Amino acid sequence: MKEFHCGSLVPGCDWHTRHQEEAEVMRRAVQHMRETHGEDTIRETMVEAIRSRIEKVRDAA
Repeated sequence: MKEFHCGSLVPGCDWHTRHQEEAEVMRRAVQHMRETHGEDTIRETMVEAIRSRIEKVRDAA
């Protein structure tokens, strides 16, 4: 399971997402950045910043 907490990139944001596939976590994170934080253009540096903050977590029991 992979997890991304937006607050690790945007201080004060409580949004997070979790999924088995990193690609789906990335898709959701990019969508969140566009819809919530008004990011019209997602640059490669933003993609790398998100990717570097995705953590592996244990599946919930």
